[in-house]
Amino acid sequence: MTVTNESVAARLTAHEGMQRLPTAQAELFQQRGFCPPDLAFDLIALIEQGRRPSTIADDNGDAYFRTSETCDLDADQPPVARIETMLTALCGIDPAFGEPLQGQRYAQGQEFKPHTDYFTPGGRDYQTFCALSGNRTWTFMIYLNDVAAGGATRFKMLDKTFHPEPGKLLCWNNRLADGGVNPATLHHGMKVRKGVKYVITKWYREQPWRG
Repeated sequence: MTVTNESVAARLTAHEGMQRLPTAQAELFQQRGFCPPDLAFDLIALIEQGRRPSTIADDNGDAYFRTSETCDLDADQPPVARIETMLTALCGIDPAFGEPLQGQRYAQGQEFKPHTDYFTPGGRDYQTFCALSGNRTWTFMIYLNDVAAGGATRFKMLDKTFHPEPGKLLCWNNRLADGGVNPATLHHGMKVRKGVKYVITKWYREQPWRG
């Protein structure tokens, strides 16, 4: 297993069906059809059972910054164990460095305004969230269903918008080559205009996850 930026990116690039965004600003990939329909169905059912209002480390004083719902997915559940195994095989990162898998549910009108997945060094919550396991490195996000309208993920600084497709994986490196955080990974979970959006997200850390 490996946790180096270079080897993860190289592994993803070599994976059949994986597409890399042609930019030097960030390491950002997508693969269509990564999660099979039966697994997506089971994960959606788990999200429905365990969803709660989403929280955020720093909402910038905006109570509507993140309006989705979140579900902490139990690693002992067979569908969760299955997708975790798939992600490990894909990226090669030691599972010890991974946060527990989360699911998100966005109803009509809900969104997650532009944000980064890493915790800003020197920020008010940096020490709280990074003291034990370090900052976030890679993000892996999977759309689980079709959305009637809206719900795209927009990377404004990269001038790229990804639209929900069942089973589609997005993944990106939150860091630069020198190990610093990459502000170009700023992204917006845009409002769902019609329907409901389900996604799952897996984050990895600089050090083994200690909660």
